[in-house]
Amino acid sequence: MLSNIPAFYEDEWMAIFNKPPGLLTVPAPGNTSRSLTQILNEDLEKQGVSFRLHPCHRLDKETSGLILYAKGKSAQDQLMQLFKSRKISKTYIAFVHGQVGQDKGSINRPIEGQSASTRFEVLERRRDFSVVKLSPETGRTNQIRIHFKAIGHPLVGESKFAFRRDFALRSKRVCLHATHLEFIHPWTSKVVAIESPLARDMQKFLEDHLDPSKT
Repeated sequence: MLSNIPAFYEDEWMAIFNKPPGLLTVPAPGNTSRSLTQILNEDLEKQGVSFRLHPCHRLDKETSGLILYAKGKSAQDQLMQLFKSRKISKTYIAFVHGQVGQDKGSINRPIEGQSASTRFEVLERRRDFSVVKLSPETGRTNQIRIHFKAIGHPLVGESKFAFRRDFALRSKRVCLHATHLEFIHPWTSKVVAIESPLARDMQKFLEDHLDPSKT
């Protein structure tokens, strides 16, 4: 499949793309900027392909990383059922303000009256922020961003759930990257496990914010 957006996996039922930051997954009301879904389907139309790609979940505009698309509505229905039954494992890398005390743990706080749980593991602590690997066990909207704000460690670059002016550390976008997707393929019964390297701008953020005590 030809596209300016790289496919990390593709077969006759689905494709997994590596979304760059700054793109909506689907068009938003009143927003005139192009979405990832529009770009992908415009590419397919130019190739004369009969099917359309349908997202099976969403990533925030600012979030980069892996996103699963179905080839056609029937495949979308089946793949979305995997998400609903929590049979797809999603892993993210986030940079969060401050030093997270626990090396690993779980945040269990309801969001809009619904239960929500996020597992996390601290990969590295730097002077002003922590690098955290995390897996949402539920799929509430903005779950990761809300949960880490709730424990006093909002994501670096956060402006929706925290005030940027409250923090010395700055980023042009929320530092959140969807790095791993894993599930049992519903048609072949084989394990699909796809890994995406950290987005270039987040890599550069790490390079620009080395801990002086460790250099």
